[in-house]
Amino acid sequence: MSDVFDEELREQLAEARRMRARAREAGDEDGVQAYAGRVTQLLRIAAHYGIAVVRVADEEEED
Repeated sequence: MSDVFDEELREQLAEARRMRARAREAGDEDGVQAYAGRVTQLLRIAAHYGIAVVRVADEEEED
């Protein structure tokens, strides 16, 4: 996979994590769920393309 794709995926993942944290701080449970879904989606894409990313504690792997 290209370095550009890898970098873009990592940037999107970092942004989704930041937005999830902001939603959590604001008490916005709908936002938390929406961004958690985005994080999960990006983690799945990373796994599909063999891009190693660090998972945080609340990002349990779903099978």
